[in-house]
Amino acid sequence: MIGKLKRKFTAITMLSLFLLLVIIMVTVNLLNYRAVIDDADTILDILAENGGAFPEMGGGNGGDGNGEEPPEKPTGERGNSLFRDKRELRDFSPEVRYETRFFTVSLDENGKAATCDLGRIAAVDESMAVSLAEEAAVGGKERGFIRDYRYLVKDGLVVFIDASRSLDNVRSFLLSSALISVGGLLLVFLIVLLVSGRVIRPISESYEKQKRFITDAGHEIKTPIAIINADAEVIELESGESEWTDDIKAQTKRLAALTEDLIFLSKMEEDVKLTVIEFPLSDLAEEAAKSFESLAKTQSKSFTYDIEPNVAVTGDQKGIRQLMNVLLDNAIKYSPEGGKIRLELKKSGRGAHISVSNTAEGGISREKLSHMFDRFYRGDASRSEKSGYGIGLSIAKAVVEAHKGKISASTPDGKTMVIEATI
Repeated sequence: MIGKLKRKFTAITMLSLFLLLVIIMVTVNLLNYRAVIDDADTILDILAENGGAFPEMGGGNGGDGNGEEPPEKPTGERGNSLFRDKRELRDFSPEVRYETRFFTVSLDENGKAATCDLGRIAAVDESMAVSLAEEAAVGGKERGFIRDYRYLVKDGLVVFIDASRSLDNVRSFLLSSALISVGGLLLVFLIVLLVSGRVIRPISESYEKQKRFITDAGHEIKTPIAIINADAEVIELESGESEWTDDIKAQTKRLAALTEDLIFLSKMEEDVKLTVIEFPLSDLAEEAAKSFESLAKTQSKSFTYDIEPNVAVTGDQKGIRQLMNVLLDNAIKYSPEGGKIRLELKKSGRGAHISVSNTAEGGISREKLSHMFDRFYRGDASRSEKSGYGIGLSIAKAVVEAHKGKISASTPDGKTMVIEATI
């Protein structure tokens, strides 16, 4: 159990960190990619507004020769556009007009390339420019990417910007952030492995003390139980049997059984080395089925079983026998008069699959299924009225987990309890 708790702590910690890193990585890289697109689109808008060229910012456009805006804002629609383009252009480096690789293609009325301007790019020839422009026109989108070129289609003009350098930076940043995140995860994983033992040490120590107390107390209780039972028999010899001595003997028997169950459960959860042998599970299951079949008949209950022959498993025979008895006893105990109980045993890979089902009184709440294997769990009033202490299914779970198997409880219709175990 402590090993499972340690693994669960490590898994939860690493999963939480992984999700956090994924969220951070996705957010940062999307923002980075979005910034590249926004910058490219701003430049495309400026180029499209100015017929495929950058607007002049110096004295040749009415300024003072130092790149300052004229004191009066230009009037008219074209002047407003030009003024806006200059303001947007100044958000970039002064070298952007010289660093930007772009080309333009004019389209005719049929969407075919008419003229090309390739003066500001060397990697694209006329045929490539025509092919890219017609692909952009056919796509029907105003903006987008074709290869590493960002384009804008506006008023019969297709403007392309070579965004390969920016996109390479985005990809490089993505790869670097992924590698750093993986390295960070591995480092944290090693740290968690080193400190997880210390983190759960108080729980481990408390659990070990609890198991030791159960085992020691169980052995100590056996002696007074045996004495009480012997005293009751002496009283019967001297005074004869009575309802009081019968009750004493019955209760000491129940207490002795509970003590044995607690000791057995404690041993199963101690991760001790089991006495493992290969044995015919089919024979063991059939033997258990026949013994419980007569019990079911005395209680007017229907008991059927389907046991595949020659099913053998490797495990602790005593523990698996206890598992089989617990499942059948639980099914018969909590089925109503006239109820149906069924046992199925089939080969499953190298192991076996056991299924025990029974109809239940008053229906079964699906919310309570997850607690069925808890110690001393009594799901409802009808279960509380039955004999027992609610520890049987805890023993079944401990036996299955000691054999590295799986056990589960389900209800297909809300009226039938099905417990399945794979060992």
